Amino acid sequence: MYVAVKGGEAAIRNAHGLLAKRRRGDLSVPEVGLDQIAEQLSLAVDRVMAEGSLYDRELAALAIKQARGDLIEAIFLARAFRTTLPRFGASVPVDTGAMRVRRRISATFKDLPGGQVLGPTFDYTHRLLDERLATRAGDDASAQTAPSARTDMPPLPPEAGCFRPRLAGTELGNSRVQAGEGWGGGTASTPDDAPTGEAPASTLPSPASGRGFSGVHPPMPRVTDLLGDEGLIEPAPADDGTPPRDLTREPLSFPADRPLRLQALARGDEGFLLALGYSTQRGYARTHPFVGEIRFGEVEVSLHAEELGFAVPLGEISITECQSVNQFKGSATQPPQFTRGYGLVFGQLERKAMSMALVDRSLRFAELGEEKSAPAQDEEFVLSHCDNVQATGFVEHLKLPHYVDFQAELDLIRRMRAEQEERADDDQAPHKEAAE
Repeated sequence: MYVAVKGGEAAIRNAHGLLAKRRRGDLSVPEVGLDQIAEQLSLAVDRVMAEGSLYDRELAALAIKQARGDLIEAIFLARAFRTTLPRFGASVPVDTGAMRVRRRISATFKDLPGGQVLGPTFDYTHRLLDERLATRAGDDASAQTAPSARTDMPPLPPEAGCFRPRLAGTELGNSRVQAGEGWGGGTASTPDDAPTGEAPASTLPSPASGRGFSGVHPPMPRVTDLLGDEGLIEPAPADDGTPPRDLTREPLSFPADRPLRLQALARGDEGFLLALGYSTQRGYARTHPFVGEIRFGEVEVSLHAEELGFAVPLGEISITECQSVNQFKGSATQPPQFTRGYGLVFGQLERKAMSMALVDRSLRFAELGEEKSAPAQDEEFVLSHCDNVQATGFVEHLKLPHYVDFQAELDLIRRMRAEQEERADDDQAPHKEAAE
C-alpha cells in the first residue's frame, strides 16, 4: 500500500479529508438527504440493492451518498456491510403469482387475463430533456400532475428487519387506479368515460374489498402458464426439495447448476449482462426470444418459524420478474416447443431482468442439446466475469504500488536490451574484418 511511501499515512489521511470535502461540494448548496436519494433516485437505489445483495433502501441511499454517486463503489459498500449482518434463517420462496402488480406487460399476447399494466416506465417517453425539472418549482409541478395520495389507506404494518414498506404517497398510495397503473386487476386501457386517464369509480379498490390492501386480490396468471396449459412450453422446473447452494456463503465452483447460475446473474453487473444479452440477439448463440411477461410490484417475504409450524410474514419487497419465451425445434425425446429464460431482481430493473433472462437461456444450451458457439454460452466465462465488485478489485489493484514488480521487469528489459546489443556487435565484427 501507499504506507510504504515516506509520509504515506499522512497523505492517506489528507486524501480522505479531500474526499469528504469533494463529496460535500459547495457548502452554499443544500446537502442531499438520504430520503431524497431513496425517493428521487430510486432506480439507482434499486441497482445498489440488487447487485449488493442487500434489500434496504436507506442503506443503499447511504452507500450512494458516501460513494459520491459511483454505483459500483456503492455496491461494494453494501456488500461489505452485508457481511457484518447476522443470519437467522432463510425465507420461504416468494410467490410472484401473488404479486401486487404496479407494472405488467407482455410482448406475446395483447389481451391477457388481468390486463396489461403500463405503470411507471420510460418506454413511451421521447427522450428529450425536460427543462422544467431544472427548477424545484418545475419538478413539483410535474409531480402534481399525478393523482394525489390515498386518504383511505389502512395503517401500514410495523417495519420488520430491513424490509421497510413505503406505500403512503407512492404509486401504491394513489387515490385512483390510473390507466397506466393498477392494483392487481388494473388494465392499461383508458375507458371512454374517463378522459383524464382515471378509471371509473366502481373499479377502484377499497379497504373493504381487500383488493390491493391485504394482498387478497385477483391473481394475474403468468403467460408461461397459459402456454403450459396447451403443452406449448417446457414445464417449469420441479422442486425436488434440495436446498440450492448459497453463492454468498461459498465460493463459485464449476459446473454450476441453474439455481447457482441465477444467483450469480441476479447480482451480476447490469452492463456486462446487457452486452452478453445483446450479443445473443446478434447471432452469438442464435437466440431471439419473445418477452413472455415482465411484471414489477411488491411480493410478501415470509420466514418459516419451526416453533410455530407455519410461515410468518416479514414484510414486502419490490421485485421485477422477466420470463422469456424461446423457440426450440425439439429433439429425439422432446417435441417442438418453447423454452424458458428467467430473470428476477430487486426493485424496478427491467433491463437487468431481461438481460438476465437472455443469458440464462443461453447457458442452458447443454441441457437442450444445442451447440456451444458463443461467449454467452460459456458458463465459466460468464459467471467468472459478471461480478462487478470482483472485476473492480482486480482492475483497480493495478493502480496500487507495484514498485518491486516493476523494478524486476525494468531490470529484465535492460538485460535483454544489453544482450541484444552484444549479439549485434558480435555479428557485425566479422563483416568489419572482411571489409578491412
